[in-house]
Amino acid sequence: MSDVVREAAQAGQMVLWEESPRDGAQGKTVMSADFRVWLAREQGRIFGDDGARHVVFAAGFPSVCAEEFDATRRVAHEAAGAVSPAAVCRGTLEDVRLACSAVRGAPHARVMIVVPGSDAMADAMTHVPAREALSRVAQLVKAARDCAPEVVPDICFADAPRADVGLLAEVSETLTAEGAGVMVVADTVGDLLPEQAERLFVELRGAVSEEVVLASHLHNDLGLGLANTLAAVRSGVRVAACSWLGVAERSGMVATEQLLFLLAHRKTDLIGEGELWSAPPDLTLLPPIARAVSAETGVPLSVTTPIVGSGVGTISTGTPFVRPKTFQPYDPQSLLGITPTVVLTHLASARVVRAVAERLGVALDRDEITAALRWVKSEVYRRNSAVISDEDFGQFLDGMRAVAR
Repeated sequence: MSDVVREAAQAGQMVLWEESPRDGAQGKTVMSADFRVWLAREQGRIFGDDGARHVVFAAGFPSVCAEEFDATRRVAHEAAGAVSPAAVCRGTLEDVRLACSAVRGAPHARVMIVVPGSDAMADAMTHVPAREALSRVAQLVKAARDCAPEVVPDICFADAPRADVGLLAEVSETLTAEGAGVMVVADTVGDLLPEQAERLFVELRGAVSEEVVLASHLHNDLGLGLANTLAAVRSGVRVAACSWLGVAERSGMVATEQLLFLLAHRKTDLIGEGELWSAPPDLTLLPPIARAVSAETGVPLSVTTPIVGSGVGTISTGTPFVRPKTFQPYDPQSLLGITPTVVLTHLASARVVRAVAERLGVALDRDEITAALRWVKSEVYRRNSAVISDEDFGQFLDGMRAVAR
């Protein structure tokens, strides 16, 4: 079976390496096996029939426990064809064989073997220098190929920013020649600035042949996961790790919904011409998937969460109500399927009050609008809560009219 991920990346198309089930666990969350299967199918559906070409779904870390093995295996087989399923493992023969057995027989299956990139990480993980630790990885690639010839082994270099670029390039060439698929470059401690991220990937891409496919895996400890990932993409990297709602170890990593939205909506501004997808991704699936991930993991969607938060498409003040296009960076209705909503707060104008009343089936005259506006502003400060619900406003209107009668 061909490696559709390598084919896509080498053709200049984007591949998202979804980490919310796997790295998300280090963000103190857990996804049930049923939910992982659902999420894999839905994420693949964003790309129509080409989900396996554009999504590597890191389904789990099989060596954690029997339940994790089962969840990983269920994704691989029950979401067959929707994505390229991956099992993640440490750099030991036992782990590699277990990971291969978790995804063996599934279409487009992969295993990602995590190995140290820097001397500091090699000392922590294997107690030997990086060059010695990396010299053993070729036998892990061979073991994966021997265990399950149809499964593609990928390599993740932990702590790559502190590694020797020449060594990573040398090892990447060797492992690619041995049959490895993608070389994942991980900013394990999350301390890169965008300029440093771009320089790292420019240097690495310049040091390897076109046969080597690089991927980014960048954390958000400094709030720069998205900026750093976009820097990697601008350098030519076409496989990028991400996670729904940004959930991952410590402060998380680049959020899937933000990265995909920007690459789809602002692609020309970010990287110029060229097609990143076999067909345009369906961005209207982003909000419902994000809400489902939030419900499953307990990670909240806030008013200010970009792209999928509860504040997207909401209007509460006068001028934006009259001219919404002047006050928004994109049309949430056409791009995301989010219907604009008028929200009643202490910032409301007479127009806003009238619109909310009409939504409730009540037509107000000028004096009623004035009275309602006065009540809304006073009530917000009395409650110390910014939003007046439709139910509460409706009760006020009923009471106001009952008194008037």
